[in-house]
Amino acid sequence: MDLLTMTALGILAAGFFVGIVVGLTGMGGGALMTPALLFLAPHQSAAAVVSADLTAAAVYKSGGALVHSREGSPNLTLAKWLIIGSVPMALLGPYAVKALTDDADQLDQVLKFSIGIALLLAASTYAARLYLNLRRVRSGGALGDENPTIRPIPTLLVGALGGLLVGITSVGSGSVIMVALLMLYPGLSAVKLVGTDLVQAVPLVLAAAISNIAIHGLDWELLIPLLVGSIPGTILGSKLAPKVPQSFIRRAIVVVLTMSSVALLGKAGWEPFGETAQPYFIAATGVAMVVLVPLVWGFLRKGQGLPMYGAPTVAELEGTTYADRTGK
Repeated sequence: MDLLTMTALGILAAGFFVGIVVGLTGMGGGALMTPALLFLAPHQSAAAVVSADLTAAAVYKSGGALVHSREGSPNLTLAKWLIIGSVPMALLGPYAVKALTDDADQLDQVLKFSIGIALLLAASTYAARLYLNLRRVRSGGALGDENPTIRPIPTLLVGALGGLLVGITSVGSGSVIMVALLMLYPGLSAVKLVGTDLVQAVPLVLAAAISNIAIHGLDWELLIPLLVGSIPGTILGSKLAPKVPQSFIRRAIVVVLTMSSVALLGKAGWEPFGETAQPYFIAATGVAMVVLVPLVWGFLRKGQGLPMYGAPTVAELEGTTYADRTGK
C-alpha cells in the first residue's frame, strides 16, 4: 500500500479539517468528507469512497456518543425507535442500488448522482432547522423539554428514511435526521437533540458500513489516512468548540455543500450549460448562495413579524440563548 502518496496526504489533511468542523459544530461528517474524497481520489469509485467514509464515521462518532452517554444527554427511548427503523434500511440500501445495475461505470454514476442530491438535502436541512427555531421562538413554543412523549411510528419512519439515505450515500446521519427530530419533537433541548442523534448514528453508520463493505470491499489506502486525520481533528474541534463562533462556520458549510452538490451532479452527467461552462456554473452557485441566501432569510424574518436583520440572530437561533433570555 502506498500510504505516503500526495493523495494519501491530501486525504489525511481533509480528514483532519473535516474532523475539526465536526468537533466544532456537530455537522459536516459524511456531507463534507464524501465529496472531498471523491475529488481528492478521482481514481477511486464512489462505492469505495462511501465504504471508507462510513467506516471512519463509525469510529469517530462512537467517541462522541460515549461522551454524551456518560453525561446523560441522549434520550435512549427515542434513539431506540430511530435505530429500529434505520439499521435494517441501512443494511438494505446498498443492495437496492446494486440491484439496479451490474455495470461498474453506471453504478458509479448512480452513486455520484445520489450523493449530489443528498448534499443538497443536507444543505437545505440547515436552513430548515433555523426557520423552525425562528417559528418556535416567535410562537413561544416549548423549550428544553427533556422527556417528550415519544411517537413510535413517525420516529421509526424517520429512522427508516435516514437509514436508506445513509446506506446509499453516507450522507444524512446527522443533518437530515436531526432536522426531522426537531420537527417531530420541537421542545427537545439542544443537548438532548445532539446526544440522541449521536447515539442513534453509531449503529446506523456501522450497519451501512458493513453492508457497503460486504458488496464493494474496503480500500485501506482511503481508510487509514482518513482515520489518522479525522480522529485528532475531531478531538481538537471538540476542545475548541466553546471558544469559536459556530454560526459562521455552519453557514460556510452550507455554501460548500451546495457547490459540492453541483460539482458531483456534473460528474454524474448533469451539466445544464455544457462541460466547458460547468466550473463557472459551480462558482456562480457559490456567489448566489453568499448574496441571495441572506436576502431570502430577511424576507422569512419579515414573514414572522420581525425586521429583516437583527435579533434573534442566526447564532442565537442555533442555541437556546435568545429563548432563555426572552422567555419566548
